[in-house]
Amino acid sequence: MAETLYEDDPEPADRFPAGPLYVPVRPGPSGYAARLFRTPLGDRTAVGFTSVRRLTATLGAGQAWIRLAEPALRALTAPLGVTVLTVDPQFSAPAPRPVPLVAPVPVLNVG
Repeated sequence: MAETLYEDDPEPADRFPAGPLYVPVRPGPSGYAARLFRTPLGDRTAVGFTSVRRLTATLGAGQAWIRLAEPALRALTAPLGVTVLTVDPQFSAPAPRPVPLVAPVPVLNVG
């Protein structure tokens, strides 16, 4: 029986370059800025997709994007304290909408 060698298998926690990514951006006063998201636990994360198809399937066809290498995206977000990079997330929640401020209507109990 042949001996199985695991020396070249990376550990799950080992980071490896993700390659060129499609990074969602938003317009700002000085051009475009990378959009940051939150993980399910509330940590801030940079997000990149391995294809335009995956980006549009998750964020919609109207989402602007730029092409960045994984190390460049990490360098861009590190000064903001963002150390997590999520590649190809499958789920996203819609952005919260502001709740309109309406004066409460008094309820009268007639009885």
